[in-house]
Amino acid sequence: MQLKQLEIFVQVARLRSFSKAAEALYLTQPTVSAHMSALEEELGTRLVVRSTKQLHLTPPGRVLARYAGEILGLCQRAEQEVRTAACSIAGTLSIAASTVPSQYLLPQVLPSLRQRYPQVFFQVRQGDSGQVAQWMSENGAELGIVGAPVQRTGLLCVPFLTEQLVIITPNTAEYRALNGRMTPEVLRCAPFLVREPGSGTRKQGEQYLRGIGLDPRELTLTAQLDSTESILQGVKNGLGIAIVSSYAARDQAAAGQILLFPDSNPLLTREFYLLYHRSRALSPAASMLLQELPYFFQNQP
Repeated sequence: MQLKQLEIFVQVARLRSFSKAAEALYLTQPTVSAHMSALEEELGTRLVVRSTKQLHLTPPGRVLARYAGEILGLCQRAEQEVRTAACSIAGTLSIAASTVPSQYLLPQVLPSLRQRYPQVFFQVRQGDSGQVAQWMSENGAELGIVGAPVQRTGLLCVPFLTEQLVIITPNTAEYRALNGRMTPEVLRCAPFLVREPGSGTRKQGEQYLRGIGLDPRELTLTAQLDSTESILQGVKNGLGIAIVSSYAARDQAAAGQILLFPDSNPLLTREFYLLYHRSRALSPAASMLLQELPYFFQNQP
């Protein structure tokens, strides 16, 4: 099988039409038909069935469509990586990131990137989402990573990763007795730890609380802490409960130091966003990170 044949077949399967596939690929319809016939002859089976009204994939055609898409995607990925490797990716890449991306996401991906791009020095500055946008506007960073959408003139804000926030509590008999099910009544009376007002995690958590009928202003606040790690340590040591990133909480939960109370409520679902300048050319290192970061997390277990 030739890649050109697979490319044509994928377009035929997607568009359910030889003529539309030919138009999409800037080929003539006889050329598309010839490639399809050659592919079917090589495989010894019919891949498509054409009627006067519609084109259908045969069972072997559906199998090939799945593999052909993966093959072409892998070829595209290989081409991108070769082109990236051919560029001079070196120098300092300045990144402004909010707490969870800087403390829990970037440390996962930077080691592998450092191995592949040893001439890049990653300079990460941590602040809340508002500070990240401000630093970028003041040319203090080339890229930003935040946990809440940012609207600021001159910046593009693009989602790249979805996560679910979780409620965490101390690992005590009181909370173990809930059997993994948190209720609004417990939340209303429990001591709460919160992040600073500009935190994307805090904003998302307050939206969730309002959505289940709780006014965040009426909760019993024990402390306001300026980092997720401080929140985790506070919960671990019995200072209160909190709503935090699932990425941040997973290690302590696995170690039995805190309890997780997941909730499928969509108000606890949030995106992480990449920020970059709308009209400024990206450095090769920044272009590399924009490409690699989403791919890395899409392929995590």
